[in-house]
Amino acid sequence: MTLLSLCGVTASYGVSQALFGIDLDVAEGEVVAMMGRNGMGKTTTIRTICRLLPVTGGRVTFEGRDIAALPAYKVARLGVGLVPEGRRCFGPLTVMENLSAAARTGQWDAARVFGLFPQLESRQGQRAASLSGGEQQMLAIGRALMTNPRLLILDEATEGLAPLMRADIWAAVNRLKRETGLALLIVDKSLKELAGVADRAVIVERGNTVWTGAIGQLTADLTERYLGV
Repeated sequence: MTLLSLCGVTASYGVSQALFGIDLDVAEGEVVAMMGRNGMGKTTTIRTICRLLPVTGGRVTFEGRDIAALPAYKVARLGVGLVPEGRRCFGPLTVMENLSAAARTGQWDAARVFGLFPQLESRQGQRAASLSGGEQQMLAIGRALMTNPRLLILDEATEGLAPLMRADIWAAVNRLKRETGLALLIVDKSLKELAGVADRAVIVERGNTVWTGAIGQLTADLTERYLGV
């Protein structure tokens, strides 16, 4: 069953159009990689899904319901969890306070988050601002999971992290795929890691969807054309 669907979506920042025709689907329990060079519209697409940017055209549905006109908090309540680019933890709050602030009833609670990220358990009374970048990223993912989403969106979740922390984040993503029925939409530049976890890929170029297919069908020519520097 299709969980999230975007069809011909357009969006603008003021008078500057950023999306010209995004088509994207995520089924229940599916992992989809959204790929493309910097500045091609990936984060803007995520912002339109989460209702942080108005949709100017096309259709955005979640479980068949049109969400293009809903406020962001209602989209979150429907089951869309966001791990934003740059983490954006609540710095003055402790790890536990960050998790509690997002908590909704469901399978995910602090104990389960600590099971996914054991590093956070020993730091639960520590202010988020004092954590390392990798630990803050773990906290951002844990905070999103505390909303008990049906779809988790990760926007550049490993960007700028040390190799060991990147490995820990990817290990957690793989666990989420193996052990939960959670659908994932992942934006990341690491093709190797994406190939190991994603079922399908969508490539965005200049605000348009230019290719979609099984991750194994992503050829070297396509990678060079749309993802190469």
